Amino acid sequence: MKVEFISPFVNSTIKVLETEIGRPVPIEKGQLTIEASSYTCQDVTVLIGVIGAVQGIVMYGMSERTAKNIVSSFLNERVVIFNEMVESAVAEMGNVITGIASTELEKAGYASTLAPPTVITGRGVVISTINIKRLQIPLKTEFGDIELGVALRENNWA
Repeated sequence: MKVEFISPFVNSTIKVLETEIGRPVPIEKGQLTIEASSYTCQDVTVLIGVIGAVQGIVMYGMSERTAKNIVSSFLNERVVIFNEMVESAVAEMGNVITGIASTELEKAGYASTLAPPTVITGRGVVISTINIKRLQIPLKTEFGDIELGVALRENNWA
């Protein structure tokens, strides 16, 4: 996996959180790992498919509590129940982050198209990225941890 496939997603995550909340948000990157195995979902995982010059999926995993904390900050009001509104908000957050990142990838010569977001709720769901290695990037925020999983590879036919 090329490094230029990773940085746009980390930078876009920071940018989207700061833009939506309206202030700087300290984010600490944890230890990066490259995984070849299946991914077991957290409470909430947003999946975005990517096709074009790069192909694969991008995943944003978090606890239900983190999802509610993020949406509470977006709305500037306390959200206590994980419901359709919270699900929709975290799906759109993943969509916007991936959209900004794909613009950066396109500038680097990797034009791609995004699939609509899919939200998976419930721990223990296994997602396989088949033959695409996945870079796991833990992001520690004041809202809770977000696990960014980038499983992209260059598409030879594009």
